[in-house]
Amino acid sequence: MRVKCVICDEIESIENDTLVAKRLRNRPIHTYMCDSCHERIAKKTQKRIATGNFKLYRSRTEEDEW
Repeated sequence: MRVKCVICDEIESIENDTLVAKRLRNRPIHTYMCDSCHERIAKKTQKRIATGNFKLYRSRTEEDEW
């Protein structure tokens, strides 16, 4: 299966039986990101977390009494 990275527009081919390929076929909302872009974003995120100014806003889950 040929896929295109959403960030750098690089075209790669992945095997049809992988989980990523299945997700891309069955759920069109899922997008593909190449390994180099994924690593670059992970490094920059870790750098931002290390500065201390990074806040991750998660929705609070309200506990139901029932």
